[in-house]
Amino acid sequence: MENIKERTANVITPNQFLEHWQGHRILTRKVIEAFPEDQLFNYSIGGMRPFADMVMELLGIAEPGLREIVTGETTQLTEHFEHGHSKNNLLKAWDSATENIDTLWTKMEDVDFHKEILSFGQFPGTVQSSLFYFLENEIHHRAQGYVYLRSLGIEPPMFYDRN
Repeated sequence: MENIKERTANVITPNQFLEHWQGHRILTRKVIEAFPEDQLFNYSIGGMRPFADMVMELLGIAEPGLREIVTGETTQLTEHFEHGHSKNNLLKAWDSATENIDTLWTKMEDVDFHKEILSFGQFPGTVQSSLFYFLENEIHHRAQGYVYLRSLGIEPPMFYDRN
């Protein structure tokens, strides 16, 4: 079988990846918004964490992980910050991280997406595999949020509504 990698440089451009990722971030924000404030911080099923805890994990990975890729400086993985049990505070942090991702992405031009890295000083992979992990982890936790919302009798946003 012919090596496809040798025929084409990529399937998706870096800017197309960013657009796709930011579409997912828009959708995850809508899921956060759909939660009643008390349920966002307290509701869980089957021993899973409340959705707010999952959101804090996402906030601790995406923007800090991208910052680490861009700067080359190891970042400590931190999955908790003080939010005062306020949905508004979580949304502000989400929006800030989203803006920072856009800003950091402008510095990705010279980054080798196949370069071996150690995310957060402990997770081996490549720049590309790390970025896919950031996105896939968000999708995974958003799906848990969907289950929570449905169990609360709340219709979640349509999975394709990324605008």
